[in-house]
Formats: sequence, structure tokens, C-alpha cells
Amino acid sequence: QVQLVESGGGSVQAGGSLRLSCAASGYTYSSYCMGWFRQVPGKERDWISTSTTAGTTRYVDSVKGRFTISRDNAKNTLYLQMSSLKPEDTAMYYCAGCDASGVYRYWGQGTQVTVSS
Repeated sequence: QVQLVESGGGSVQAGGSLRLSCAASGYTYSSYCMGWFRQVPGKERDWISTSTTAGTTRYVDSVKGRFTISRDNAKNTLYLQMSSLKPEDTAMYYCAGCDASGVYRYWGQGTQVTVSS
């Protein structure tokens, strides 16, 4: 059974930093793409970043230069380093794992990030 568990969320002031972690189990983590999404109440879940098995990374424009996705395959853990946080980054953050088709199929329970001005 695949399980993704996020941690590291919290409350910070604008300009601060947080590092989110996503620990994977029951899943050959290193074989699939992984990503981060976020969602605010009443809105759809938005994609933020992807880490592919080829080592490439992609970001939505709004976080480029501020967020960094990384993965530690030995620890089956995905990270999202967030810097220069803004109030508009406030959201529930979810990690997700792809299936063999490259479709995001597995989801964590989310971790809340709140950025105050």
C-alpha cells in the first residue's frame, strides 16, 4: 500500500522559509516522478513543481527562483525548500507520486503552510 506523508508545514512571516518533506512507503519511489501541489479553500488544487526520474525539475512561474524541489532516493523522501515566502503562498501543500504512465496517482494528506504579512 502506497503511503505519502508530508511534514514541515507551519506559520511563518513573509520573507521566511520552510522546508516540506514527503516520506514515501510501499512505493518504488525512485522509479517515478514526484511533485508538489497546493490548494486554498474553495479553489482547485494547483501544481507547483515536479521532479522527474531523469533528474529534471519544473516549477510553476509563481514559485520559480523561490522554491526548490529535491529528492533523496535513499530515504524515499521528497522535499520542497520554500524561501522568500509570500502571503499568497498560504495553502495546504500536498505531495504526489506518479504511476508508470506518469500520471499523479498517489497523494499525501497535506501539510498547511500559512504566511503572514
